Amino acid sequence: MVAGLPGDLIIKGRDPFTAFADFFKSGDINMGNLETSVASGGKPLNKPYVFRAAPAVVPVLKRYFHAMSLANNHSGDYGQGALKETFHNLKKGGLSYFGAGYNLNEAHTPLIIERKGFRIALLGYNEFFPRQFEAGANMPGVAWSSEDEQVVADIKRTIKQDNPDIVITYMHWGWEDEPLPCERQKMMARKMIDAGATVVIGSHPHVLQTVEYYNGGLIVYSLGNFVFDEYDDDAGRTGWLLRLNFDRKGLLNWDTIVSYIDPKTGFPYPKLDMKSPCGNRQSYEIASCTAGKPLKE
Repeated sequence: MVAGLPGDLIIKGRDPFTAFADFFKSGDINMGNLETSVASGGKPLNKPYVFRAAPAVVPVLKRYFHAMSLANNHSGDYGQGALKETFHNLKKGGLSYFGAGYNLNEAHTPLIIERKGFRIALLGYNEFFPRQFEAGANMPGVAWSSEDEQVVADIKRTIKQDNPDIVITYMHWGWEDEPLPCERQKMMARKMIDAGATVVIGSHPHVLQTVEYYNGGLIVYSLGNFVFDEYDDDAGRTGWLLRLNFDRKGLLNWDTIVSYIDPKTGFPYPKLDMKSPCGNRQSYEIASCTAGKPLKE
């Protein structure tokens, strides 16, 4: 969330990602959830929290990320005009996005990224209100996931048409401040894995949630907060950086690095001495590891 205090500090020349720079440099593809519009225009909607970041944040995001999911409940906070401006600003800055678009079809179209001979398909979905952010046939907005059949169809169509080696779905779901996923999250995640998704990654609860393997796929229900200045408790200030390592057979191994937000800035810092979940294809068990070293091929 690079609006609010973090956004103000970025405009003043500060960089919220400096403490994690080495980890981002080691990634072939870095992606995250962009929890704000990025625009200078628009009017705030009548909702409890509204976020809008200045276009000046885009070069900082581009420095670290290859793609951002816009499928969340804040991309449309300043209306459709600001959302379209967000698309324009990200494209102008060379930063790819997924989970939203100028119309329904574009919002549900995967972002395909190729690295080292791998084709990775990224799909993003929101299912937390307001639903007015949902894209229409000829209306900009985000991809909505409450129609399970549509999501399953998107994944199957992506596999058939785009022939990806890896399919990752990035979900914005679940109840805020709940440390456990609800039944809806678990049911939907398993449907996506059954449809062919390799990994399901979640955001929105603003706290960490559990991790599980299901039918050969990895589900990380919530990564918690990363850059954010709205929380004053440890749970709301703690997140994970998730690292995924793939080979031709799929997910080889993965780990998480604990991040903790400085309340004075909203910026995250790694806690390399803290254990957090990790795993590999050989065991398909969730282990607890102290992260910090690069994953091995």
